[in-house]
Amino acid sequence: MGLEPGILIGFLIIFLAVLLGPFKIKIIEENLEVFLFLCGIAAMTIAGFVELPGLETGWRMEIIEEAFTSPLNIGKIFGIPIGIFQIVLIVGLIIYKWHEPIHKAIRKMTEALSLKVMAFILIAVLGLFSSVISAILSAIILVEMVNALPLSRKSKIDLTVIACFSIGLGAALTPLGEPLSTIAISKLSGAPYHATFTFLLSMLGKYILPGILVYGVIGMFFLGKVNINEPGMQVEEYNETLRDVVLRAVKVYVFIMALVFLGDGFKPIIFEYFAQIPPTILFWVNMVSAILDNATLAAAQIGPSLTELQIKGILMGLLIAGGMLIPGNIPNIISAGKLGITSKEWARLGVPLGLISMAIYFIIIFVMKI
Repeated sequence: MGLEPGILIGFLIIFLAVLLGPFKIKIIEENLEVFLFLCGIAAMTIAGFVELPGLETGWRMEIIEEAFTSPLNIGKIFGIPIGIFQIVLIVGLIIYKWHEPIHKAIRKMTEALSLKVMAFILIAVLGLFSSVISAILSAIILVEMVNALPLSRKSKIDLTVIACFSIGLGAALTPLGEPLSTIAISKLSGAPYHATFTFLLSMLGKYILPGILVYGVIGMFFLGKVNINEPGMQVEEYNETLRDVVLRAVKVYVFIMALVFLGDGFKPIIFEYFAQIPPTILFWVNMVSAILDNATLAAAQIGPSLTELQIKGILMGLLIAGGMLIPGNIPNIISAGKLGITSKEWARLGVPLGLISMAIYFIIIFVMKI
């Protein structure tokens, strides 16, 4: 069937704006959340002109409600809804109140261990446990640890980017880690896979667990020649105000709303064209998850009719590409916001590391068929 040329051009303009805008225009970089929110509104509006059988598109009350509630409700603890906004805000307030003993404990650990060992621990342990404590909490712990380490800004950014790749991978192992895994298990809960809580751990664990350890080693390599006595190698003093803590949580809230609108707005493209792409090509096409919500992409692509090889390829492509740019994953968004990392700074390591990782996994999954 296909979409009208005007619709396709509109989506292409939005896609290029989201992809290139933060790198080319300073005011966009400084107001990334608002920019993505506006792009999401534009995508939703264009989608409203699309009519596809069995697919609801455009503005409707359910998607508006989802956008407002998604940042507030990713699950329940003791029957109380808890979401990304609350976690970021509450943990931020805890650190604001008790930052001195927290940072003091981190510095003592740093003194007892080498920077290389600390890097490995941060990357590997947070990656391994992100499927239990969630990618959100892992990212918050990460930025506080990184802030307390005696590293240059470049080293802190490198460590953060590598750790976010690890967290993004690890979080997919259980439904507790991130929405993508919850959606995948829901989609595959019936015949023939009958997916349960440990389904993705069983299917993807042999790819993800070694990958997390390799990222840990890469982090050690990046910090291997660091001299803590060099100029610029200093511990960041905590200087956030209460306003900063609240504002960061609000920015994360807007960011999540933007991703909901972008993901739903691009559904006509995803559902109309992605299903027709062969798995080996779709693996690479899924690099769009660097800027689009990978949960929406997973919802459109995953289904019980797929072979195990197809499911592996789709999910691994989405997970790896999610680390390449700031909008790709919640850990990226939280870490970049807290540490003030720009899109260019993130992409400097995120893009090449993502491409190399995707090439390696492509060979393992599709060529060697391990």
